[in-house]
Amino acid sequence: IMNLGDIKNEILVRGAITTATGYYTDEMISDFVDASHRFCTGYKKWPFTEGRVSTTYASNEEFDYPEGWKAESIRIMTVGGKRIDKKNFIDYQMYREDQSSGQDRIFSDFGLVYYINPNADVSGTTVLYGQYIPAPIDHTNPSAETVFSNRDERGNEAIINEGLSHLFTRDKKFNESTLYHQRALEILNQIEADIVNEQHAYQTKDRGMWKRFDILEGLTNDELFKRNQF
Repeated sequence: IMNLGDIKNEILVRGAITTATGYYTDEMISDFVDASHRFCTGYKKWPFTEGRVSTTYASNEEFDYPEGWKAESIRIMTVGGKRIDKKNFIDYQMYREDQSSGQDRIFSDFGLVYYINPNADVSGTTVLYGQYIPAPIDHTNPSAETVFSNRDERGNEAIINEGLSHLFTRDKKFNESTLYHQRALEILNQIEADIVNEQHAYQTKDRGMWKRFDILEGLTNDELFKRNQF
């Protein structure tokens, strides 16, 4: 598994540089890695940066986003086990203005604040599913791993290539810099394509994965299972 030390060493080796001369320093390489890590982890909504947070519901309307989460990234919400449907912020505001007493179970978000219709008949635990921002890399720990290390090592290869892009930009070798940046993008796009292909079988436009399959040719559950059938 590739870790922080491996990533830095690969940048030094492939860039044919050393930190011994003073032109490049350890701090500079760390800065390259930090910038590359932020870019690569934030490039797509990776499944391995998805998070789940639970909190006690309060009958307010405005709530702060979970710490460390990306703005406007909540995709699913339940309160007391009941799904709350997400609306875009403009539609949510119009609903609250036009139907001030409306009890629809809806929510929206804007920036780092999310809004739940306070009239919705819900209570209990609020569960949020969304995207978090990976923590910065601890450069004091060479064995530190990135979010890609245990999920898809190609992401670390993208970080290396993006780091080399920063390195060659500093050297004003812009053609090389562009080449390595494009390599990083190709890797990241391929990772996303593979994820989409894997999910294709169960993520459909009409959310068919949640539908009952009609294997009874029209019979309902009540028609199939009778109280006194046994």
